[in-house]
Amino acid sequence: MAEREHLRITGVHAISALGRGGDALLAGVLAGAPAFTPVRRFDTTGRRVTVAATLPEVGTLADELTDAVDGACRAAGLDRTHRAGAGLFLGTHGGPHSLPARPAGGGDTAPEVPALAGHLAHRCGLGGRTRTYTTACVSASTAVADAATLIGRGDLDRVVVAAGYLVEPDQYALFDAGRALAADGAVRPFSAGRRGLLLGDAVVAVVLESARAAAARDAPTVATVAGWGRAGDAYHPCQPHPEGHGLARAVEAALRRAGLPPAAVGYVNANATGTPYSDASEAAALGRVFGAAAGRIPVSSTKSVHGHALEASGLLELVVTVLTLGHGKLPVNAGWLGPDDSCPLDVITDAPRPARTPHALTLNAAFGGANTALLVSAP
Repeated sequence: MAEREHLRITGVHAISALGRGGDALLAGVLAGAPAFTPVRRFDTTGRRVTVAATLPEVGTLADELTDAVDGACRAAGLDRTHRAGAGLFLGTHGGPHSLPARPAGGGDTAPEVPALAGHLAHRCGLGGRTRTYTTACVSASTAVADAATLIGRGDLDRVVVAAGYLVEPDQYALFDAGRALAADGAVRPFSAGRRGLLLGDAVVAVVLESARAAAARDAPTVATVAGWGRAGDAYHPCQPHPEGHGLARAVEAALRRAGLPPAAVGYVNANATGTPYSDASEAAALGRVFGAAAGRIPVSSTKSVHGHALEASGLLELVVTVLTLGHGKLPVNAGWLGPDDSCPLDVITDAPRPARTPHALTLNAAFGGANTALLVSAP
């Protein structure tokens, strides 16, 4: 049996600045109203940019991740026995803001980041293998690809992939000092006049299962992960190859693994962060894969609404993609000012469009030249 027949998404849960749960996420991205507001979580005095997409009230990242994993497992209908055999693959930023709060009265200390996956697995009753991914903005999508590979070849039946980033002062300061944040307070992917990215909260979990394991317990199917691809371009520490070589190879690998022609893809949820160089590179990558048809495939980057969640972006955008496909509508690309000659794409700008085919790509890229592509299909 081919790998592509083995993988089902049977449960999802997500929080972002758009709200808690899949319904809030779906409604927010379809409304297309950006969630960027002044940062209240920490002091931004002296910063060039003072906005991000944050929830007003959040717990520690460990507690939010626990809730997300538990929520996804409940949505998938996993009982205690099913959870006991499930693995947990976690994408997270690391650093002190990723750790559980230390007990007020002393006692056991919080786990270091490499142990966080085990800590969460214990709290949620997951007894399978654990992995932690800290590979920048492809952490979560790489975790999905690894889980898909292991499930596809029969090593595992079920994996919960979780990822989390809550906007915190350290990374915020680095992006602001590097002038990567949009000084005009808006993310404008693929648009003329785009000026950079803005950060956003995301804590997400999805349950991935083999078709056999899902069928054995009559589990719901939210979507199918039909293909996945990863590639590096090794061009520059921070910049992608201007012709999109690495991302193009990742997309081509996902199509091959899915056994689908490029013409089958009906939507691309792009990595596009709103930065001039990377958006143009991504448009070039799509041109390399799809040729003249690249200008006819609906494209949007939902980072324009919920912000860039760093290590969690790949999982948040996967959930956005499967929810919108299942709903039959494709989300808008907010912040649009006008076309840019370096990005000759069919960007969704005015209102959500109907989904014409059941197949979509969600793309991610990271510093260091890492690129991922996940190809999903509606049930």
